Amino acid sequence: MSPRAAWRLESLGFTRVYDYEAGKGDWLAAGLPREGRLASLPRAGDVARHDDVICGITDTLGDVSQKTREASKDACIVTTSGGVVLGRVGGKALEGDPGAPVEKVMDPGPTTVRTNEPLEPIYQRMVSRNVDSLLVTTSDGRLVGSLYRADIERTLNDGASSQEEDEASCLCSV
Repeated sequence: MSPRAAWRLESLGFTRVYDYEAGKGDWLAAGLPREGRLASLPRAGDVARHDDVICGITDTLGDVSQKTREASKDACIVTTSGGVVLGRVGGKALEGDPGAPVEKVMDPGPTTVRTNEPLEPIYQRMVSRNVDSLLVTTSDGRLVGSLYRADIERTLNDGASSQEEDEASCLCSV
């Protein structure tokens, strides 16, 4: 909220008004450039795919089912017009009444991770909970994309291989 909006609310009698200032966490969660010694650590936003099928809560299940089939996807991510994630529709729900609005059959509030979260802990959570994918969002809930366990494995393995090669080349040059 802007300082002007906060002031206006106070002038209308609201006593608990806060003017939030975004910080470093919001910068990183927005997927903006990072620097420092941990900047090269792979993060969720680095690996997220951006090819999700998107739908709104008033879209019909018939239209959404068709869109997901055409895109060879198994789910549609339900968002506001501004891209804030509201839910997910997939699996058997896509086979329901074609005239039903998505809002009636979606799974509300799917699990999300932020773009700046390191891959290793996300991977461990996904393995322990037997989850194949998660949604990646900004700190204000806007969809960035989907993060797949297979992509994380590949990225972590590639990183380990590169690190081993770097260490081997260092040893050889001594």
